[in-house]
Amino acid sequence: MRRLLPAALVFLALGPLPGAALRFPVPDLSQQASAHRLAVAPQTAGTMRFVRGWHLTSPNSRFGGFSGLAMPAPDRFELVSDSGWSASFTLGASDRLDDVHVAPLPRPRGHPQGKSSTDAESLFVDKNSGTMWIGLEGINQIWRLGPDFSRYEGRRALPHRPAWPINSGPEALTRLADGRTLVFSESADHDPRGGEALLYPGDPVADDRPPLRFFYDRQDKGELSDAAILPDGRVLLIHRKLGIAPFFTTIVALLDPADIRADGVVRSTQIGRVPKALADNFEGAAIAVADGRTWLWLVSDDNYNNWQRSLLLQFELVGLPPRRPDSKKAAR
Repeated sequence: MRRLLPAALVFLALGPLPGAALRFPVPDLSQQASAHRLAVAPQTAGTMRFVRGWHLTSPNSRFGGFSGLAMPAPDRFELVSDSGWSASFTLGASDRLDDVHVAPLPRPRGHPQGKSSTDAESLFVDKNSGTMWIGLEGINQIWRLGPDFSRYEGRRALPHRPAWPINSGPEALTRLADGRTLVFSESADHDPRGGEALLYPGDPVADDRPPLRFFYDRQDKGELSDAAILPDGRVLLIHRKLGIAPFFTTIVALLDPADIRADGVVRSTQIGRVPKALADNFEGAAIAVADGRTWLWLVSDDNYNNWQRSLLLQFELVGLPPRRPDSKKAAR
């Protein structure tokens, strides 16, 4: 029974319920979307102050399943889904979504379209060039795309070691200020030291130098779902933990990249969690800075189910613990 319960929870969280219809029985590719403000009062949990949130909807049958989030400019959102599609929009005044564009991800010539081959789970965008990198689970690859999902530019498979399971691949991908790239597995923890992760010395697609492997001890925070970089260089990690009430618990933690060592173990410090009233399957995260304040944005994956929602939440990060005075650059 102990083994059956976690398996049942994972099935319920990541797939449609038996007998439940998907939200879009008829295909629709119209380029429209709406944001409906959530009636949840501002509140603080740890260092996370909830500011506002929206339920995102669209008649487009490919809008949803969001597993990666980036903000290349203020109020501009770019998302990838685990079905191999992208969505972009600007959050305007009066909660209006403008410049909505939903389309399949550009891919290599001859590469099949479908969840098994284009399961995008993570996204990073260079704000200066607009270049995009996405991590694909199942095939365990990193792709580089042109700005605004305009074109496919290249790809690279993860090294043979680690051999991440097809459903526990590059769930989180982000870039340090010095140009090195971090890639975390969702739950590839067949090693007793923790979940495997990689630190690339540069662009993981263009740079031939091998990555450094290390291990992340989640310390019972749940599975890792995304990562983003804070202004001070630390890594914000989003975790998803399954339970009963609430079904999803989202735990947010801080990791100092200075602690990364080859084949070493790093741990994070929990700084907050999404309030129970907003609990959902959050898989995408982005950091924005404005007027000296730091904002955390989260988006949830509805798995195209009629019993889940695509939520977009904004938090202000307040009272973060200071970075250690002796903190140095991450290992090379």
